[in-house]
Amino acid sequence: MNFKATEISHLINGVILGNEDIHVDGFNGIELAQEGDITFCDNDKFLEQAIHCNASIIIVSQELDTTLFNLSKHSLIIVDNPRMGLAILLWHYKTITNPYKGISEHAQISESSTVSDSSYIGSAVIGEHSVIGEDCKIHDGVVIGRSIKIGKNCVFHSGVRILDECIIGDDVTIQANAIIGSDGFGFVPNSSNSFMKIPHIGNVILEDHVEIGAGTCIDRGTMGSTIIRKGVKLDNLIQVAHNVEIGENTVIAAQTGIAGSTKIGKNCMIGGQVGIVGHISIADGVKIAAQSGVGHSITEENMIIQGSPSLKIRDYKMSYVGFKKLPEIMKELHNLKKEIIELKSNK
Repeated sequence: MNFKATEISHLINGVILGNEDIHVDGFNGIELAQEGDITFCDNDKFLEQAIHCNASIIIVSQELDTTLFNLSKHSLIIVDNPRMGLAILLWHYKTITNPYKGISEHAQISESSTVSDSSYIGSAVIGEHSVIGEDCKIHDGVVIGRSIKIGKNCVFHSGVRILDECIIGDDVTIQANAIIGSDGFGFVPNSSNSFMKIPHIGNVILEDHVEIGAGTCIDRGTMGSTIIRKGVKLDNLIQVAHNVEIGENTVIAAQTGIAGSTKIGKNCMIGGQVGIVGHISIADGVKIAAQSGVGHSITEENMIIQGSPSLKIRDYKMSYVGFKKLPEIMKELHNLKKEIIELKSNK
């Protein structure tokens, strides 16, 4: 990598202050950046570090006071959103340095499957009657089952499993060791106090621009589909049970578990380690704080909830104040009880 300030500015639609011809050949955070690196600063919290860092180029927000910087030491590229600018630059870097092309001699691809000539296939296994679209990257150790349809520009990292009959849209990224299309947790108790497994004959549908984190498991529908709508982002180690539906552009943090047949609306934000019971609905725009337990439907849009069992955020905070004071309240009750007993005995 070797980028000139003018090239970077053009890519991210920025304005340069300082030397337009300065070059960088590496990326780094403010605290570690050295000469030849590019970094970014998007708020006043890190302004002091940015001023004194050694980076050759700093992508900065329009809201920062750029007069504080030494432009003989480093150049600034001013943009509306430094994080977005850095993301665009990183994507460009990843594209031009892509080492993955062609089909590995170790790949096992069924003769009945179709793979686009522009896609990369590592030492992966692709089952019968599956279709892989243009410009996909299927890395080593990926297993793709039977009758699977995969769109264009998808990336499946090492160890991903896509099981039979699932459907993947365009621009989908699945991180290492995620499993798409495993059986749901479905059993029927019988007369001998054991459990009979319920076959799961449905599938999983991942729509366009979805990202699935490492180690996340998405179960196929018992009948019908488990559906992850357009733009959803799931973190690592999330469990999505059978026949769940997650609405567009919802984001969910790590270690969350969603039980079967629950419907989550669009534009929701769900924190880490949240537990959501099955067969409920969550309205659009709802925010659920980390470690909350949701045991009932949420019908009001854009509500913020917290706690286990979950409450409206205001009710939770008021309740928590009382909870923190519980030892003091118990002590006061004990003293009042003692006084009442003494008053009764004096009569």
